[in-house]
Amino acid sequence: MKFPESISRRGVFLSLASVLPASRGCLLALQDTKFSADVKVVNLLATVRDKHGQLVRTLDQDDFLLEEDGRPQTIRYFARETDLPLVLGLMVDTSGSQRRVLDEERDASHAFLEQVLREDKDATFIAHFDREIAVLQEQTSSREKLEAALALLEVPMQDRGGGQPAPVPRGQRNAGTLLYDAVVQISGKLMQPQQGRKAFIVLSDGVDNGSQQTLGRAIKASLVADTLIYSILFADPHGYGGGNRRGPGGGGRWGPPRHEHIDGKTVLQLLSKETGGGFFEVTKTEPLSLIYLRIQEELRNQYSVGYTPDRVDISAGYHKIRLTVRKKGMVVRTRDGYYAGQ
Repeated sequence: MKFPESISRRGVFLSLASVLPASRGCLLALQDTKFSADVKVVNLLATVRDKHGQLVRTLDQDDFLLEEDGRPQTIRYFARETDLPLVLGLMVDTSGSQRRVLDEERDASHAFLEQVLREDKDATFIAHFDREIAVLQEQTSSREKLEAALALLEVPMQDRGGGQPAPVPRGQRNAGTLLYDAVVQISGKLMQPQQGRKAFIVLSDGVDNGSQQTLGRAIKASLVADTLIYSILFADPHGYGGGNRRGPGGGGRWGPPRHEHIDGKTVLQLLSKETGGGFFEVTKTEPLSLIYLRIQEELRNQYSVGYTPDRVDISAGYHKIRLTVRKKGMVVRTRDGYYAGQ
């Protein structure tokens, strides 16, 4: 598997190792990239859970330990983010494979936005992606506008009869689901210009079979935009006429392979793990409505940690972050690193 441009070799290799079965023996040939920006303060949003999986809300600055590239760092800013404004996005997969679950996604999203959005503080946008990418509603605090945008979510006409995309005219590239392209575009255009807490939710089966961008570039774009990704795997076992849920390429009905296979679940796990968000999977015992409640709880119980790297001559490229808690049995979830300029 090769990411032409991605996060660090070490960061992605460790992430894939944690979510892919060892028997698959995936080897990554990754190239480091550079992001031209002077990093003075690095900000992290973190969620902490105890050994029982319960959120921990009472920690102080002295309870945390922070490292960058293995070097201890001093935390200079700390706060419990229980009430600060939030920019939240909802990105919904409307490709043919989601046609049977889209109504449930729309209904649950209505309820979620009703519960989580504070019209005096928060802003939300709604976008969808299939063979095209469109923002149905830019950032707004108006529930009325968001409700209207949710009503517009629908599977393209040509994909309503089955999971196989309709033939695409010669020279037209949008032959499949553009998940990676959507993450890159939304991160760069909508999220990066925003300040404060930023997150978006991706509702999808994780399959990408048409993007020009790569998974690595999608992760990088979110990191550069300081945006958490909460991904929700909602897969219809009949969405591909029997269940091919593998990612980009693969030949057969999707045409000649363009990338190595990555199954959709792994894609969503990586998007969330690398950016510090959470991964969830819709099941009979964990419906979408319950998952939304868990995400809402996390967004209201985060820690904000800020620091200035101790090295003046910090090199350009990706830098690994490790944030832990002194108390045993607690798990910290935050982004794995950031990009420094030169």
